[in-house]
Amino acid sequence: MSGWEGAYCGPAPSPAELLGRWNLDPVALGAILLVALWAGRNRPGAAAVAVLALALVSPLCALSSALFSARVLHHVLLVAVAAPLLALARPARTPTGAGLPFLLATAALWLWHAPGPYDAALAHKGLYGIMQISLLGTAVLFWRAAFSRPGGSGALWVLLAYMAMGLLGALLTFAPAPLYAAHAVAPLLWGLEPLADQQLGGLLMWVPAGLPFAAWGALLARRAWAASTEEPA
Repeated sequence: MSGWEGAYCGPAPSPAELLGRWNLDPVALGAILLVALWAGRNRPGAAAVAVLALALVSPLCALSSALFSARVLHHVLLVAVAAPLLALARPARTPTGAGLPFLLATAALWLWHAPGPYDAALAHKGLYGIMQISLLGTAVLFWRAAFSRPGGSGALWVLLAYMAMGLLGALLTFAPAPLYAAHAVAPLLWGLEPLADQQLGGLLMWVPAGLPFAAWGALLARRAWAASTEEPA
């Protein structure tokens, strides 16, 4: 087996092993450092770096090798928390069209949750890196565009992004059988049937994931309201 083969976060841990499974990969640590330098010294940037560390360095990384639901949480942290924080840390200088970034981010999200690409990414470290970079990168492009939109149109794009994620979550929740070979056995270590783990992941993507989208949409709506009520100079 080559050095690229195998799960990036290591083998699926048992509950007793989890707390000792920190990911100290120099590549991940270096990538987080580069993001920290790019994001700048402001609160959104610092918060984004903390979220990336939680997703990529903490035992959540190892848990996502075992549970699909943990992988969903991992991805929600990337695309709905870290990415918008990075977009706030490094905002677009001028209003940017959100249509193409929305399509790219949605395509990346759906592609990497299709069974074939998903299982391939969890079995090959190079593909795993591409998955992570594409999910985060397209999400940052989308959020920068959404935050740059004048009036209340940015909030509408946020709603569309949540609807795209929620639809994917609903499909996973109601799938009649487990879809992912990578999680065919490991959930049993955690007292979950693979289908129940998949349903939990779908529910997380469908309902709780709406909370950060609602928060960012409310931020944009508040901005629009404040702009509309400003007195002309």
